[in-house]
Amino acid sequence: MVVLLLSGAFALAFTLFTTPLFIRLFKRLEWGQFIRDDGPQSHHTKRGTATMGGIIVILGAVGGYFFGHLVTGERITVSALLVLLLMVSLGFVGFIDDFSKVRKQRSLGLGGWAKVAGQVIAAAAFAVLALGFPDENGLTPASTAISAVRDIEWLDFALLGGPVIGGILFTIWTIIIVVSASNAVNVADGLDGLATGSSILAIGAYILIAFWQFNQNCLSPSLDAAVEYKCYDARDSLDLAIVAAAIVASLIGFLWWNTSPAQIFMGDTGSLALGGALAALAILTRTELLLVFIGGLFLIVTGSVIVQRIYFKLSGGKRIFLMSPLHHHFELKGWAEVTVVVRFWLIGGFLVAVGVGLFYLEWAVL
Repeated sequence: MVVLLLSGAFALAFTLFTTPLFIRLFKRLEWGQFIRDDGPQSHHTKRGTATMGGIIVILGAVGGYFFGHLVTGERITVSALLVLLLMVSLGFVGFIDDFSKVRKQRSLGLGGWAKVAGQVIAAAAFAVLALGFPDENGLTPASTAISAVRDIEWLDFALLGGPVIGGILFTIWTIIIVVSASNAVNVADGLDGLATGSSILAIGAYILIAFWQFNQNCLSPSLDAAVEYKCYDARDSLDLAIVAAAIVASLIGFLWWNTSPAQIFMGDTGSLALGGALAALAILTRTELLLVFIGGLFLIVTGSVIVQRIYFKLSGGKRIFLMSPLHHHFELKGWAEVTVVVRFWLIGGFLVAVGVGLFYLEWAVL
């Protein structure tokens, strides 16, 4: 518990107190946000606002995690390193995209396929590593089974053709989750503080989930024999809670400067990184399908874009929403930006509560 608090405290202090320094640095480097001409007119005042703030969030989270372990001497685990690795890898993909936008002064950075290729490579590397590094009990950070609240034994990819075929299918499954989650958070990053606050709620859920899994771990010597049949075999659960806490704390400090009117944006550097961290936590805590609720707001926002495009093509140019993603639709209907953000936070928080509630309900009724 001490290492969790120390990691969170460092990450919070880092982003809260150093973000103004980074804002000045990024403005000096002319890393300013480019605004689409076809976007809401109210957004044109944001042109030139410092961007790529995801760098600060990543530094705060990584620094917080290692600071807590350095001070307490607690063991650094493979599972937590995998979360940070995927977060940093996708953050690098986002940084290339952001830097390209700033340099070319246009809203399109990396080509769509180039960005997806970067996400696929990062996700594939994560999947391969997550099935390696067995501990003394032979348990790897991830398993080849699809999971909901825990692994679903009859949905194990390894049953379809052994460990090799199972590993390949798991890698494809992981790529789908990672690419979907990272792009979903990216799509939601359109209003001041929207993606940041929503990510705090979603990733914060994994502090609770992972900590509960640690308390009810099958290998825990303090596990109550009466509930032993309900135990979890997820690996390094406490350290996953710690890394989730470091990310959340880093986001809270960043939100102080990112909330409306934002003095800095996280950019694709931050949104892709956060989506990757969310996906990694879902995979390593064996709660992949639960991500539909925990990341429900991101799913809704992304779904609005998909529905808009499909309807536009099928109807010959008609639209369901005034503009997609969905948050821009409500802006154009006259809602104040801060109103949209807070109401979307409420929706996201409700869906997170449903997800965490289902996680606990499974244990309670088992």
